[in-house]
Amino acid sequence: MTCWLWVLSLQLLLLPAALPPAGGCPARCECTVQTRAVACPRRRLTAVPDGIPAETRLLELSRNRIRCLNPGDLAALPLLEELDLSENVIAHVEPGAFANLPRLRVLRLRGNLLKLIPPGVFTRLDNLTLLDLSENKLVILLDYTFQDLRSLRRLEVGDNDLVFISRRAFAGLLALEELTLERCNLTALSGESLGHLRGLGALRLRHLAIAALEDQNFQRLPGLLHLEIDNWPLLEEVAAGSLRGLNLTSLSVTHTNITAVPAAALRHQAHLTCLNLSHNPISTVPRGSFRDLVRLRELHLAGALLAMVEPQAFLGLRQIRLLNLSNNLLSTLEESTFHSVNTLETLRVDGNPLACDCRLLWVVQRRKTLNFDGRPPACATPAEVRGDALRSLPDSALFEYFVCRKPKIRERRLQRVTAAAGADVRFQCRAEGEPAPTVAWVTPRHRTVTAASAGRARVLPGGTLHIRDARPGDSGTYTCVASNAGGNDTYFATLSVQPEPAVNRTPGEGRNDTQVAARFPLDLTTILVSTAMGCITFLGVVLFCFLLLFVWSRGRGQHKNNFSVEYSFRKVDGPAAAAGQGGARKFNMKMI
Repeated sequence: MTCWLWVLSLQLLLLPAALPPAGGCPARCECTVQTRAVACPRRRLTAVPDGIPAETRLLELSRNRIRCLNPGDLAALPLLEELDLSENVIAHVEPGAFANLPRLRVLRLRGNLLKLIPPGVFTRLDNLTLLDLSENKLVILLDYTFQDLRSLRRLEVGDNDLVFISRRAFAGLLALEELTLERCNLTALSGESLGHLRGLGALRLRHLAIAALEDQNFQRLPGLLHLEIDNWPLLEEVAAGSLRGLNLTSLSVTHTNITAVPAAALRHQAHLTCLNLSHNPISTVPRGSFRDLVRLRELHLAGALLAMVEPQAFLGLRQIRLLNLSNNLLSTLEESTFHSVNTLETLRVDGNPLACDCRLLWVVQRRKTLNFDGRPPACATPAEVRGDALRSLPDSALFEYFVCRKPKIRERRLQRVTAAAGADVRFQCRAEGEPAPTVAWVTPRHRTVTAASAGRARVLPGGTLHIRDARPGDSGTYTCVASNAGGNDTYFATLSVQPEPAVNRTPGEGRNDTQVAARFPLDLTTILVSTAMGCITFLGVVLFCFLLLFVWSRGRGQHKNNFSVEYSFRKVDGPAAAAGQGGARKFNMKMI
C-alpha cells in the first residue's frame, strides 16, 4: 500500500509539467511549461494562431505562410522575449505591429518578402538586442528606420536587394556591436551612414560589388575591432588611407582581386593580432610587408598564388604564433624570412610544391615540436623523397638532401663594354650552386635590379643583365650578386656610354635641306683652347702689319720722289703739224 502511495505522489508531482499552461495551447502547436515556449513550425499557418498563453516567452512561427503582421496580432503576449517569424511570406509589417512587446529581446524575420521597412515598425522595442532581416527583398533603408532600437547589439541585413542606405538609416543604434551586410546590390559604402554606429565593434561586409575602399568609409568608427571583407571581386587595391583612424585587432580581406600585400594600409594597425589575406592573387610577399604589426599572432595567406616569400618578409613580427601559407606555389620557406622562428608554434605549408633542400632544414629540425595542424607538409623534389612527409624523414636524410652548396659564378672574366647612347647592353652572370642561386645586379647608383624589376634594366633568365636605351648616366661599375641559403658570390662589370652627337641642320642646293655636321665635343676645355688660339692669331696679324709699316717708314728718306719724263710728239701731216714742230717736250711726275 505504501508503494502505491509513493507512485501516486510521484505522478502528481510530474503532472503539471505535461499539462498545457493556463489558457491552453493552440491546436497545431507544441507548448513547453518549463521554458514557457510555444513552437508552431511547418504548420501552414496563414496568421498568428489564437489561444497562445499570455505568459509565453518564446514563440516560434517559422516556415509557415503568414503574409502580413498587423497591430494587435501579438498584443496578447506582453511577456514575449523571443519571436521567430523566419521563412514565411511576410510582405508587409504595419507600424505598431510589435508595440505591445516591451520585453522582446530577439526578433527574427529572415527569409521573408519584405521590400520596405516603414517608420514606426520597431516602436517601443526598447529591449531588443538581436534583429535579423536577412534574405528579404529590401531595396532601401530609410532614414531613422532603427531609431527606436537603442539597445540593439546585433543587426543582420544581408542577402537583400539593397541598392542604397540613406545617411541616417542607422541613427539611434547607439549600442550596436555587430553589423552584417552581405549579398546585396550596394556599389559603395556611405561613411556618413556608418558614422552613426559609434559603438560598433564588428563589421562584416560579404559578397558585395564594391570596387574601392575610400578614406572616409571607417573614419567615424573608433570602436571597431573586427573588420571582415569577403568576396569583393571588383576590389583590386586597399588604399593607403582606407583604414585610417581604426584600431583593429582582427582584419580579414579574402576572395578579392588584390595582387599585393596592402602594406601601406596596414602601417598604422599596431593593435592587429589576426590578419587574413587568404584567397587573393598575391604572388609575392616583399621584405618588411608587416614590419609595423608588432602584436600580430596569426597570419593567414592560404589559397593565394604565392610563389615567393622574400628574405625578411616577416620582419617585425615578434609575436607570431600561427602562420598559414597552405595551398600556394611555394617551393621553399627560408628561415631568413622571419624576424624570429622561436615564437612560431603552428605552421601550415601543406599543398605547396616544396623542394626538400637546405632551405627547409630549419623546419625539419623542428618537425617533432612544430605543430602542422594535422596536415604535415611533404616533399615535391627531389624525386628520391617525393611525397614523403617532412615529419617522417629520418635523421640520415638531413646529411643527404639538406646540405647547401655556396653559389659560384662560372665566368670571372671582367666585362668592359663601351656603347653609344641609345644602344642595348647585356652583361652575363651565370652561377651554379645547391640550391640554384638567385641572381641580382647592383647598379652604380646602388639600386638593386632583379627579374621582377621594372624599368630599363632587368635581369633575364640565367642571370644576364639587360639595359635598354643606354644613357651616359648608366656608366659605371655593375655588381652581380648570386645568392642562396649557403652564401653568395659577386662579380663586376664596367659600362661606358658615349654621349649623343650634336646635329646641325643647314639648307642645301640640289639635295636635302639638312646636313649632318662633324661631331665635336662642346666642353669647357675645348671652348677655352679655341678662344685662346683665335686671340693669338689675331694679335699675330696685327703685329705683322705694324712691322711692315715700321720698315716702310724707316726707308722713306733714301729714295727720290721725283723723276723726269721726256715725250716726243708723233709727226702729223698738214698745217696743224707744221705749227707744232719744234722738238720734244719735257714734264716732271711726282711719285706718291
